[in-house]
Amino acid sequence: MTRQTRKSGGRKARVAKRAATELEVNPAPPGQSGGQYKPLNNGEIQAIFDTALRLLAELGMGDVPEVLERRCLQKGAGHNTHGRLCFPAEMVKKIIAGAANTITLHGRDPSRTIQVGGDKVHFGTGGAAVQTLDIDTGLYRPSTLRDLYDFTRLQDTLPNVSWFTRCCVATEIEDSLDLDINTAYALLRGTTKPVATSFCVAENVAPVVQMFDLVAGGAGEFAKRPWCVAHISPVISPMKYGADAVDVALECIDMGVPLSCITAAQSGATAPAAPAGFLASSLAETLASLIMVNVFEPGFPMVFSNWPLVIDLRTGAFSGAGGETALMNAASAQISNWLGLPSGVSASMSDSKAVDAQMGIEKGITALAAGLAGGNMVYESSGMMASLLGVSFEAFVIDNEMLSHVYRAIRGIEVNPDTLGFDAICTTILGDGHFLGGQQTIDAMQRDYFYPLLADRQNPQSWADGGARDMWSRANDQAREILNTHLPSYLTLQMDREIRHKFNILLD
Repeated sequence: MTRQTRKSGGRKARVAKRAATELEVNPAPPGQSGGQYKPLNNGEIQAIFDTALRLLAELGMGDVPEVLERRCLQKGAGHNTHGRLCFPAEMVKKIIAGAANTITLHGRDPSRTIQVGGDKVHFGTGGAAVQTLDIDTGLYRPSTLRDLYDFTRLQDTLPNVSWFTRCCVATEIEDSLDLDINTAYALLRGTTKPVATSFCVAENVAPVVQMFDLVAGGAGEFAKRPWCVAHISPVISPMKYGADAVDVALECIDMGVPLSCITAAQSGATAPAAPAGFLASSLAETLASLIMVNVFEPGFPMVFSNWPLVIDLRTGAFSGAGGETALMNAASAQISNWLGLPSGVSASMSDSKAVDAQMGIEKGITALAAGLAGGNMVYESSGMMASLLGVSFEAFVIDNEMLSHVYRAIRGIEVNPDTLGFDAICTTILGDGHFLGGQQTIDAMQRDYFYPLLADRQNPQSWADGGARDMWSRANDQAREILNTHLPSYLTLQMDREIRHKFNILLD
């Protein structure tokens, strides 16, 4: 009995040690090389691109702000008979050739900086959810500034979230300047990853950058190493500019704030229902954003964020998920990468209101398709629920685990003499007759396999004995643990005092 007890204790120690090691080893971290999934062939991409060029050259853009129109005319644009601003194909191609093809997204912690472009894949967040799935009641309520801060520090611990875009809106803040300032403050206080935000009006850009400069060490310091990207939609589908968003974009260019220019057309509503026509129209609109940026500042850092969105044509309701969303965002990533531009697409936007099977289906298929297609920045991929109207703490931690599986699939299979292991196969078959405990198995265990923490791999009886809990409840526990223990101090007391002295900070 004594020997059995010692043996059992030794085994438990070994299992615990191995489990701890498993948690430390990530077989497929962010930044894997995508491009394995190609929904379009080169001829189809060329046809879509040619149609987009024709749309820009012949149909052109409407509602062009005067400052932009004047600059475009100087660069070779013209008007058609309808008075719309048109861009010759050669002008567009020249702008594409001179645009930024890679972008550095700085983290305030340099170790968290990521490079965007080429075939590297990074998942992050997005959205402007007006409701939060309450971690206590399991029901939706209006999102608050405290929610935004809590989501910021929650994702700060999640390794598969490469950057953090404010995922919800502080609905209790009515003043637009207070909203933009406090949103940016919550990001500063809760994470050192690259972040992104938006601006209600152009006049709010300078005060936010002033706050960033306080943290960076002085006037003009933020622009030298910007850690925050502005999310802007300067083009309103179908095929027209939005004056307020253009003003914000131009102010960001002046202040050195990198841009993610997002086209968010919706099938059958603001874009054609047929996927090919949708992709051509949406590509033309995203190119119109690229033109807007580069006629003022050639090569300015801009993520080419072409997000094909879908509506349910039976009801007209927005749908954030499904096979069509997976397919078209993958195709969008493929087209943007073919053009040599830093690609931004959207995925993992479940229509489900609960953390349930529907959520898992919708998030999994869209995230995997976007990653395998090589989307450089896959937005909305963490936490977003209820067709982007809601965001969930539990979904954040579940999505982080899901993305480990996605990155593992993107990484693929390495084929070489060591991984083929001809000699090891022969030795095992002629020896023990199984591969358990063999050196090749031990090597592969850490190198090739991801071990989930939330997903349940117990047998049915053990699961029942443990309370028959579902993933939502396990994720709720993990989210609570993080929120109760991860209280980062990313602003010094002096920084915080200076910011609060200059701005109306509403977060306690």
